[in-house]
Parts: sequence; C-alpha cells; structure tokens
Amino acid sequence: MAKAGKRLKKAYDGIDPTAARPLEDALKLIKERASAKFDETVEVAMNLNLDPRKPDQNLRGTVMLPHGTGKAVRVAVFARGDRAKEAEAAGADVVGAEDLAEKVQGGQIDFDRAIATPDMMALVGRLGKILGPRGLMPNPRLGTVTQNVTEAVQAAKGGQVEFRAEKAGIVHAGVGKASFTDKALADNVRAFVGAITRGKPSGVRGTYIKKVSVSSTMGPGVRVELTGLGEETTA
Repeated sequence: MAKAGKRLKKAYDGIDPTAARPLEDALKLIKERASAKFDETVEVAMNLNLDPRKPDQNLRGTVMLPHGTGKAVRVAVFARGDRAKEAEAAGADVVGAEDLAEKVQGGQIDFDRAIATPDMMALVGRLGKILGPRGLMPNPRLGTVTQNVTEAVQAAKGGQVEFRAEKAGIVHAGVGKASFTDKALADNVRAFVGAITRGKPSGVRGTYIKKVSVSSTMGPGVRVELTGLGEETTA
C-alpha cells in the first residue's frame, strides 16, 4: 500500500488541479505519469451544465473515434436466420436468439456491446432489468437496434463509443491507451468533445461545457483548456 501511495504522490507532483492546460500539454503529462505495468486507458471527463433527469436536457449518443479505443470489444447480436449469419460474418463474438437470452438470464454476459434486429426486441425487452443497468440494452437511437447488423458490428469493433450524461451532468469515456501517440489521443479527445458539443440538449441554458479533464487509469486528472478543443482534420 505504501508503494502505491508513493507512486500516486509522484504522479501528482507538479500538477496544479485548478490549472487548465492546452490539450496536447495535458495529454503529455498524463502519458508521462502512466506508470502502471499495463497499458493504461486514457479517459476524458466533461462536466456539463445540464440535468439529465429533465427530458429536454437528456444527453446520450455514440461517436466514432478516428483511432479507435485500443480495447478489444466483444459484441453480441440477437438475431435469427440470415441476419444471424450476417452478424457472424461481420465478426460478432456471440450470436443467438432464445438461446442467447437464456444465457443472459443465467448471468452469462461475456460481451461489451449488444445489438439486436428489430424483430428480436420483444425477446430482448424481457432482459431490460439485466442489460439496462449495465448499459448493454440495445437502443435504436444508438444504432444498436437495426437491420444492418454488419455496419453495427463493424462500428462497435472499430472504435465507436457510447456516451450518456450521469445525474451530476458528468459524461466520460475511454478514448485510447497511454501507448497511443499524442496526436492519436488528441484526435480522439476532439472527436469526443465534438460529439458532445453537437449533441447539446435543447433545454440547456447558459454555458454548456463547464470543465474538461483527462486522466489515465491509475494516474492523476489534468484540466484541459476549453479553447482549441474543436475537431481537427487528421493527417
């Protein structure tokens, strides 16, 4: 425990938690302090001026990160017949109908994203109390209830990230690994921030984005300057 304390103290050394830095500088600090024995995930957290409990201030959606997340995503598809074969061909890890529903009901949830064809929602709907709290319930607004299972599976495995504002107006997501290049991480952060900006709920009044910070799994958080966080074309 003492060793972990020293490591964290060293990681926070030289970082003023109240000072905002340009994105590239903040990411450089995060990468320098990612000293765990595994490839730490880099996360972005945004403090938004909204109350997601109000219908006109709810924020939820997806964004494709240009450089992916660096994480292997296991995808389950609820489908039958040709759509099931299509899902398997697209690289889905688990495909099924009633048999897959039974596994889920039995607590066997070995996937990170669930996709379903529209005709399967009567079956999948019964799993709402299991999948919902885990953020795994297929949703047409997120493109996870669709006839085009090939596109949905490829998106899930290719760097698509789901986001949803929590009660306090916080939205966060993993946007890559500490091993990514500085540019790749910066591109991903800007893509994520851009999606949140475009998704601004109609009921929000005043300043929308209050604070943005980046951190690694075992490292400190660093505030980011809001200026210059717009999306940029990748080279």
